Amino acid sequence: MIQFNGKSFTSPADITLGVIGGKWKIHILFLLFCSNGRSYTEIKKNLPGVSEKMLSQQLRELERDRLIGKRILSPKPYRVNYFLTEKGGTIMPLCTVISRWGADHLLEYGIAPSTPHS
Repeated sequence: MIQFNGKSFTSPADITLGVIGGKWKIHILFLLFCSNGRSYTEIKKNLPGVSEKMLSQQLRELERDRLIGKRILSPKPYRVNYFLTEKGGTIMPLCTVISRWGADHLLEYGIAPSTPHS
Protein backbone atom coordinates (compact mmCIF):
# COMPACT_ATOMS: atom_id res chain seq x y z
CA MET A 1 0.00 0.00 0.00
CA ILE A 2 1.07 3.55 -0.75
CA GLN A 3 0.06 6.32 1.66
CA PHE A 4 -0.59 9.71 0.03
CA ASN A 5 -2.60 12.69 1.28
CA GLY A 6 -3.97 10.62 4.14
CA LYS A 7 -5.33 7.88 1.88
CA SER A 8 -4.16 4.41 0.87
CA PHE A 9 -3.51 3.55 -2.76
CA THR A 10 -2.57 0.28 -4.42
CA SER A 11 -0.40 1.65 -7.26
CA PRO A 12 0.84 4.81 -8.95
CA ALA A 13 -2.06 4.46 -11.43
CA ASP A 14 -4.46 4.42 -8.48
CA ILE A 15 -2.87 7.66 -7.21
CA THR A 16 -3.31 9.29 -10.64
CA LEU A 17 -6.99 8.36 -10.69
CA GLY A 18 -7.33 9.61 -7.12
CA VAL A 19 -5.85 12.99 -8.08
CA ILE A 20 -7.85 13.58 -11.29
CA GLY A 21 -10.82 11.30 -10.64
CA GLY A 22 -14.35 12.46 -10.15
CA LYS A 23 -16.84 14.11 -12.42
CA TRP A 24 -15.45 17.65 -12.48
CA LYS A 25 -11.66 17.67 -12.14
CA ILE A 26 -10.81 16.87 -15.76
CA HIS A 27 -13.33 19.47 -16.92
CA ILE A 28 -11.75 22.09 -14.65
CA LEU A 29 -8.27 21.21 -15.90
CA PHE A 30 -9.38 21.53 -19.55
CA LEU A 31 -11.03 24.89 -18.88
CA LEU A 32 -7.84 26.21 -17.33
CA PHE A 33 -5.68 24.65 -20.05
CA CYS A 34 -7.68 26.48 -22.72
CA SER A 35 -7.25 29.90 -21.07
CA ASN A 36 -4.72 31.91 -19.10
CA GLY A 37 -6.93 31.67 -16.06
CA ARG A 38 -10.54 31.81 -15.01
CA SER A 39 -12.52 33.16 -12.13
CA TYR A 40 -14.64 30.94 -9.92
CA THR A 41 -17.75 32.35 -11.63
CA GLU A 42 -16.40 31.58 -15.12
CA ILE A 43 -15.55 28.02 -14.11
CA LYS A 44 -18.99 27.50 -12.54
CA LYS A 45 -20.73 28.90 -15.63
CA ASN A 46 -18.92 26.32 -17.80
CA LEU A 47 -19.87 23.38 -15.58
CA PRO A 48 -23.67 23.17 -15.60
CA GLY A 49 -24.92 21.03 -12.76
CA VAL A 50 -21.96 21.45 -10.41
CA SER A 51 -22.90 22.62 -6.94
CA GLU A 52 -21.05 25.43 -5.16
CA LYS A 53 -19.86 22.99 -2.50
CA MET A 54 -18.59 20.43 -5.02
CA LEU A 55 -16.81 23.02 -7.17
CA SER A 56 -15.12 24.54 -4.13
CA GLN A 57 -14.02 21.10 -2.96
CA GLN A 58 -12.67 20.09 -6.38
CA LEU A 59 -10.76 23.39 -6.73
CA ARG A 60 -9.26 22.96 -3.24
CA GLU A 61 -8.16 19.40 -4.03
CA LEU A 62 -6.62 20.37 -7.38
CA GLU A 63 -4.81 23.23 -5.65
CA ARG A 64 -3.65 20.91 -2.83
CA ASP A 65 -2.27 18.50 -5.45
CA ARG A 66 -0.54 21.46 -7.16
CA LEU A 67 -2.30 21.00 -10.50
CA ILE A 68 -3.87 24.45 -10.30
CA GLY A 69 -2.94 27.68 -8.61
CA LYS A 70 -4.92 30.64 -7.38
CA ARG A 71 -4.12 34.34 -7.69
CA ILE A 72 -5.96 36.73 -5.39
CA LEU A 73 -7.04 39.66 -7.54
CA SER A 74 -8.69 41.67 -4.78
CA PRO A 75 -9.42 41.04 -1.11
CA LYS A 76 -12.68 43.06 -1.09
CA PRO A 77 -14.69 42.02 -2.89
CA TYR A 78 -12.82 38.71 -2.79
CA ARG A 79 -11.86 37.85 -6.36
CA VAL A 80 -9.49 35.12 -7.45
CA ASN A 81 -8.19 33.77 -10.71
CA TYR A 82 -7.45 30.05 -11.04
CA PHE A 83 -4.75 28.87 -13.43
CA LEU A 84 -3.08 25.65 -14.52
CA THR A 85 0.34 25.16 -12.90
CA GLU A 86 3.37 23.74 -14.65
CA LYS A 87 2.65 20.44 -12.87
CA GLY A 88 -0.97 20.63 -14.04
CA GLY A 89 0.23 21.06 -17.61
CA THR A 90 2.05 17.72 -17.39
CA ILE A 91 -1.26 15.87 -16.94
CA MET A 92 -2.92 17.43 -19.99
CA PRO A 93 -1.68 14.76 -22.48
CA LEU A 94 -3.39 12.12 -20.31
CA CYS A 95 -6.59 14.20 -20.12
CA THR A 96 -6.52 14.66 -23.90
CA VAL A 97 -6.21 10.90 -24.44
CA ILE A 98 -9.11 10.27 -22.04
CA SER A 99 -11.24 12.81 -23.90
CA ARG A 100 -10.32 11.39 -27.31
CA TRP A 101 -11.12 7.87 -26.14
CA GLY A 102 -14.56 9.02 -24.94
CA ALA A 103 -15.24 10.80 -28.25
CA ASP A 104 -14.23 7.70 -30.25
CA HIS A 105 -16.37 5.51 -28.01
CA LEU A 106 -19.41 7.75 -28.63
CA LEU A 107 -18.79 7.69 -32.38
CA GLU A 108 -18.85 3.87 -32.33
CA TYR A 109 -22.44 4.19 -31.08
CA GLY A 110 -23.31 6.81 -33.69
CA ILE A 111 -23.31 9.68 -31.21
CA ALA A 112 -21.47 12.85 -32.21
CA PRO A 113 -19.43 14.21 -29.30
CA SER A 114 -20.33 17.78 -28.43
CA THR A 115 -17.66 18.68 -25.91
CA PRO A 116 -15.05 21.29 -26.73
CA HIS A 117 -12.23 18.84 -25.94
CA SER A 118 -13.34 16.00 -28.19
